[in-house]
Amino acid sequence: MAGVLRTPFRLFTAVCVALAVSSCATFAEQPPASSWQANAPLTPQAAPEPETGGRSGAVEGAQPGGEPTKVPPPDGCKDFHPAVLATCLDTVVAVAALPGDGSNPTALVAERKTGRILFVRKDNQPTVFATVPVDASTDGGLTGLALSPTYDEDQLVFAYITTPTDNRVVRIAPGDKPKPVLTGIPRGATGNRGSLARDHRGALVLATGDAGSPTAAADPKSLAGKVLRITGEGKPAPGNPTAGSAVLAAGLHAPGGICASLDGSQTWVTDRTAAADVLYKVTPGKPLSSPAWSWPEKPGVAGCAATSQLVWVAMATAGHLENLPQAPDGTFTGKPQIALAAPDGFGKVDGLDLMTEQIAIAGTTNRQTGPTVSSDDRAIAILVQPQGGGGGAD
Repeated sequence: MAGVLRTPFRLFTAVCVALAVSSCATFAEQPPASSWQANAPLTPQAAPEPETGGRSGAVEGAQPGGEPTKVPPPDGCKDFHPAVLATCLDTVVAVAALPGDGSNPTALVAERKTGRILFVRKDNQPTVFATVPVDASTDGGLTGLALSPTYDEDQLVFAYITTPTDNRVVRIAPGDKPKPVLTGIPRGATGNRGSLARDHRGALVLATGDAGSPTAAADPKSLAGKVLRITGEGKPAPGNPTAGSAVLAAGLHAPGGICASLDGSQTWVTDRTAAADVLYKVTPGKPLSSPAWSWPEKPGVAGCAATSQLVWVAMATAGHLENLPQAPDGTFTGKPQIALAAPDGFGKVDGLDLMTEQIAIAGTTNRQTGPTVSSDDRAIAILVQPQGGGGGAD
């Protein structure tokens, strides 16, 4: 059969698009489209060819010996793919997965240009959690979103936004207006996009653009072009390399995503430089000068997610995801593998946030540059690591 991978079975479990984590079924186990119900079993995506980076079948692909199952195209704002949590959104570059075991993935997703933050869940209409005034006339807007490090107790949400005068972090309580907690981050004609995440060690980590000034990125007194680690009050977090300073690392240009492993042992940030798109491992107190991986072809590195075995990077220009398999010591054991590539994926995946060690939530930005389908933009749930481990390359 054309497109069927001829590789060991463990590679086929590397990437799955999911509704729930109760199982990871083959396509042959899925019910026909007319009988799909909420909370269906997982629907796997085929893994890439190890040498070429190609993918077999993707959404409609097959396991060895299995027949493809077609997913009907979207009909208006109704998307029939079981991984889709919400549709007809607008340019989702920031997502925050809500706590859960993955049986019914839920998240907050943010629209860059409108400033809307929406609560999304499968088979439910998105509801507005908050609307934050933003200036999206540059590459900024609402580009970062994270739950409070103590979300279970305080239900607070943080956003990174561009205003007419600066870039800033705001804090949002349910039913309340956004309140600034860190202001005065330089704003420029470019270099305003940033990313926000929990570090899973009790603080928030923020990647800021250089506002069009590489000099500012190198200036220790400027908040531009930095990885910052802050408290929920916007203050430097305890344990930072320099007491009283929020700066963990310097040297960013146009960061697309920042992410930390769930155990808090590793933090990663993506950046788009003049020479290449890059992925940095953040070492507190050290400059961001030596990428852990680089892409000279510039596929548009965006959001990231770090499991114990893989670092996932969304490619918003190329329109796919890539994963880099890790050894136990944190080094990469092979070149990136491609998943969710056109024409079988979801287009330009951008925002990415890990919900559990197995599931990530992602958002798309197809409406920003196209091409689109009727249900764009979408929030989706992705199984980034099969239950029981695995998923690495040989």
